[in-house]
Amino acid sequence: MDNVIKKLNWIYYSQMLITCIVWGAMTYAYSHGLYQPLDILSPMGTTVQYILIIDALITIPLGLYLIKWLKPQTNERYFKLAGARILMVSNTMPLGVFAFYWLGGYRSMIWLAAIGAIGWYFTKPTRGKMEQEMTPEDPNVPTY
Repeated sequence: MDNVIKKLNWIYYSQMLITCIVWGAMTYAYSHGLYQPLDILSPMGTTVQYILIIDALITIPLGLYLIKWLKPQTNERYFKLAGARILMVSNTMPLGVFAFYWLGGYRSMIWLAAIGAIGWYFTKPTRGKMEQEMTPEDPNVPTY
């Protein structure tokens, strides 16, 4: 069980590392004029915004409830589902940071990355969470 948590922590923290790398690379590219920012009202700019917003609206809730719906019974299955949850929920962070710079500092995209970061926080793998999610539900206990 502890080995699964250690592997999941690698996935968890690598997502933040990827976000920081994207942030640093885009800051460097933006400050040195290595690309031309998109206009937020252009067709390409609005398409990028829509794609990221729809991605966040689908992947964050789906990722947070993935394990609850699929109910893993083995450590291997839990590892796969929890890893998928971390990747699904946190993909909005680097994409939001990338879009923020690509759209010339459009603040809505950084808020989208922040929403992804909040969701990412709730995917932190812990032993207690793993035990709770792998415990079968008792059908006699009411849920409200």
